[in-house]
Amino acid sequence: MANGALTIAEQVREHLHEFTATERKAAHVLLATYPLAGLEPVADFAARAGVSAPSILRFVARLGFQSYPDFQKRLREELEAQLKSPLMKASFEPDARSGESRLFDRFRAAVENNLAETFSHVPPGEFDAVVALMSDPKRRIYMIGGRFTDPLARYLASHLRIVRTRVIHLAGQIENLRDQVLDMRKNDVLVVFDMRRYQNDIVALAQLAAGRGVKVVLITDPWLSPISRVATHMLSAHISVPSNWDSNVAPLALVEALLAAVTERLWSSAKTRIGEIEKLRPGT
Repeated sequence: MANGALTIAEQVREHLHEFTATERKAAHVLLATYPLAGLEPVADFAARAGVSAPSILRFVARLGFQSYPDFQKRLREELEAQLKSPLMKASFEPDARSGESRLFDRFRAAVENNLAETFSHVPPGEFDAVVALMSDPKRRIYMIGGRFTDPLARYLASHLRIVRTRVIHLAGQIENLRDQVLDMRKNDVLVVFDMRRYQNDIVALAQLAAGRGVKVVLITDPWLSPISRVATHMLSAHISVPSNWDSNVAPLALVEALLAAVTERLWSSAKTRIGEIEKLRPGT
């Protein structure tokens, strides 16, 4: 089952339905505390999951690892990747022998791979569940993102407002954002974008919302924002490219796939709403 292109969390989520009941207990504990439970001694991981140590070893073997130390080594590598800052990443200066085109080709290949891996491994049921939440006119939909991902939240909100009502993009200082949590009601939806070097203020906001019964939809990277622990649903996108910066191409593609699906689902009412909006445009 092991796949070098996927994080362990992605593998677990993708194959969750294939596990035995005991393996699912281990899987749920690992995902709920990712990656910390897996970095503990096998006896401690087993105690957390309420299963035996041999059950944890069978779970790890199902993921394709020869041993528990191999499994932990991979988790430590993922944790290191998760914490990388732009300064910690390799500098990709032009190669004097081949010029900038070499970087261009590698970048293009990485983006293509990110898109392929992201769409290949999105659980269909999870995607459909997110679309259903975002299409429910009885729910208010809130959007927020981090320093580099909030433009995705604004983009999603701007399009959704065209096809449905009660869409709010949260903006402003974090203290003001906490005040807006008071307006959230049970079963409203908060769509959160949080990519690596996860933002503590965004994590705290999502936790507050979840505590009020809000359905938290997380769009994150393969290493999983801490918001995953309170998220009702989660979609992950691949973001690594040969650059000091991560790429938002695959997350944006996920956003556009969601927009297409929500628009299709709401089309009977959305077409009327779009027509009314067009009438309000200058010159019509």
